[in-house]
Amino acid sequence: MRRLVMVTALVTALAACTTTPPPQQPSAAPDGSTAPPPTAEQVYLSLGDSYATGFGPNGATGESFAALVARQSDLKLVNLACNGATSADLGAKPACGTDAGGRTQLDAAVQTLRTQKVSLVTVVIGGNDLTPCALDQQPVDCANRTLTNVRANIASVLAKLREAAPDTKIVGLTYPDVFLGAWVNPSFPNGKTLARQSVSIFEQFNGGLAAEYGKFGAGFADVTKATGAYQPLTQMTQHPKYGAVPASVAQVCALTYFCDRTDVHPTPAGHKAIAEAVSAAR
Repeated sequence: MRRLVMVTALVTALAACTTTPPPQQPSAAPDGSTAPPPTAEQVYLSLGDSYATGFGPNGATGESFAALVARQSDLKLVNLACNGATSADLGAKPACGTDAGGRTQLDAAVQTLRTQKVSLVTVVIGGNDLTPCALDQQPVDCANRTLTNVRANIASVLAKLREAAPDTKIVGLTYPDVFLGAWVNPSFPNGKTLARQSVSIFEQFNGGLAAEYGKFGAGFADVTKATGAYQPLTQMTQHPKYGAVPASVAQVCALTYFCDRTDVHPTPAGHKAIAEAVSAAR
């Protein structure tokens, strides 16, 4: 599957050794003018989890950041992302979407890179690895262990993507700090403690991801930073439902469903913010 078929190149080389064909003339339009030759459609390749699919509360699916980026960039979206995917799943479980062909996300991505004109790849992964740490007795230690595994899995994926397409633009993503929503979510008795810890958790987690993507010449969209999660928790604002809360908590309540429903997925405003972060990192 990963081997390149060189038949076309060989036929072309043999023909060049025998005869020199006349130069091809551009086709004429009905009005007599000449039209440029058709070009291959530019593709945007999306890998990752439910953030890329647009999955939301109660199983509903809306317009994801990937769909927004594709529409805004006038690119054809090939979305291989799967709901619930972890970083290990990229190379181990079948990809989703109509373009997968039964392959894993990684294998389908390599095939797409080798056969289509891909101008952008995004990878949003690691959230499903990290989320269980919210319920761990030692969330910081849990996050540190998780980061080691995520980095190793991402490195394996990026190495193969780069082998298939050395010069294609790749952008890695992070997530809004949904754990900040524990500040107001009654499902977390020690929610304020978790919210405070989450700031350092995401700073370290994202720093590790950024370093890994950087090794492979990939861009990095720090969505956590772009959505205001690194602001001091002493910066307060008035929320219409929760009253006086840190501004970063109010922000995550607007951009995700975590505060009200303990659902980590973005709202439409959240997907828009993520799309803007991707565009800025391209």
